[in-house]
Amino acid sequence: MHAAGAPRRGPGYAVSLMSGKQAKAATGMSVEGVKSGLVEVDRYLDGGYATVVGMSSRFAAAVTCGLMRIQTELGVKGPVAEIGTFEGRFFIAMAHALEDGETALGIDLFDWPNPEVIDRFEANCAKHGVPAEKRITWRADSRTMKPEDFLAKLGGERVRLFHVDGEHSRHALTRDLELATAVLTDGGVIVLDDMLHPGYPTLMVAVQDYLQRHPEMVVLCIIDRETIVAATKFVICQAAWFKRYEEKLLEAYKDNVWPLGADFEPHWCLVLSLDTRLADIV
Repeated sequence: MHAAGAPRRGPGYAVSLMSGKQAKAATGMSVEGVKSGLVEVDRYLDGGYATVVGMSSRFAAAVTCGLMRIQTELGVKGPVAEIGTFEGRFFIAMAHALEDGETALGIDLFDWPNPEVIDRFEANCAKHGVPAEKRITWRADSRTMKPEDFLAKLGGERVRLFHVDGEHSRHALTRDLELATAVLTDGGVIVLDDMLHPGYPTLMVAVQDYLQRHPEMVVLCIIDRETIVAATKFVICQAAWFKRYEEKLLEAYKDNVWPLGADFEPHWCLVLSLDTRLADIV
């Protein structure tokens, strides 16, 4: 069944943003030119992001935090949460995108590659301007976490953005997706890391199964990878919010729209990339 609010579109639905010649000529653009539109976030992306050990791309961080800015403009409020915080690279960017009084929750087993990773996470947060009162560090296993326990950790507040970068197995991603969905606020979004990664091909199966179980949820956009390490992310939103978010993303990242979009059968969504070229076959 086609989710309400998420229109069916054919190939090239975004091509009106650029002519065919422009699309073919568009080359890889500099990641430094992609901004979130938030001063504190962009300062961190330009000056500190690459110094924190991690794998999430700067491009994805800019777009994700830009989406948080859009949420704020649309009146969507609440904490952010992350499964798989590691040393804090992506977490710190999201924390800087929060409004006053909002909190960032970082969940990890904090046992890899060694137990000292939690100390490096805390030190990175302090170094890059995320004070203790703005963050919650939770050493826990998301695979066994119940929504009521999660919400209790946040004082009952529901999440506006949930970044999932946990164990890369179908079973674990399935559990993490169900947890994230259960604790989202109205207008909340889920961001999934390492999608379409050649090392984890079955994760896409978990996502497709999830979308079939949850027709009220749709893929809002695909954030293309920078490299095989800085991999692709999927952004999932409630279908009722799709049009509002899509319009704002098109406005904010029009230079990064790959014209053909992505087909989720029957739903189509945006693809945002640093390389928006089309094959030169005509």
